[in-house]
Amino acid sequence: MSYLAGYHSVHEALRSRPHDLRRVLIAPRASRGRRGAVTDLCERHRVAVETVGNHQLDELAGSGHQGFAAEAKELSAGSSAADPDLIVLIEDLQDPRNLGALLRVCEGAGVGRVLIRDRGSAPISPTVVQTSAGATEWLEVERIINTTRELEMLKEDGFWIYGAAEEGVAPWTVDLTGKAVLCFGGEEKGLRPRTRTTCDALVGLPMRGRIESLNVATAAAALLYEAVRQRDA
Repeated sequence: MSYLAGYHSVHEALRSRPHDLRRVLIAPRASRGRRGAVTDLCERHRVAVETVGNHQLDELAGSGHQGFAAEAKELSAGSSAADPDLIVLIEDLQDPRNLGALLRVCEGAGVGRVLIRDRGSAPISPTVVQTSAGATEWLEVERIINTTRELEMLKEDGFWIYGAAEEGVAPWTVDLTGKAVLCFGGEEKGLRPRTRTTCDALVGLPMRGRIESLNVATAAAALLYEAVRQRDA
């Protein structure tokens, strides 16, 4: 068992990886504004909140807690098969079951890191955890604020950015063997226009039947396992 101490540490953990937190502890005299920000995130992500005295916080998290601490699960380093050079970015995916199913695919394909745009995307809720079949316990998931800024930084690190879109080229026609980011958008509109223009290429699956598109998790499975096939060749 480990503890995060301090307002900023607790707030960031609630924002980026709430599924790793068992409960949040707040001192009675903690700042009202900070308390509100933390409890709002706890309510959103269904993380338990307890009010405890400063003395107890000192014992659990040390003296630098600022009135806030969080009990965290022992964090895993991710799946042993995780590929740090294969990243998935998700934005505006609002259905928790779709998000859970997509995270399950990501873990199965050995994705090294999953980035989720915070605004417009479903939180990591119990429904997401259940639908993911436990994948959330193994994936490195980070909630981000600005998709374009994140992608530009990844480009600077040598990553190629591929966006999933119906009109995209078949994934087996592009090179997915190096540092690659696959971006998936929301149920209705897909990727945001600015995200599309930031991508190096758009990839999609040829639809030879009568339906126009696939569920995002199904499409992600096909695209990610094409990347796995290329990377294992």
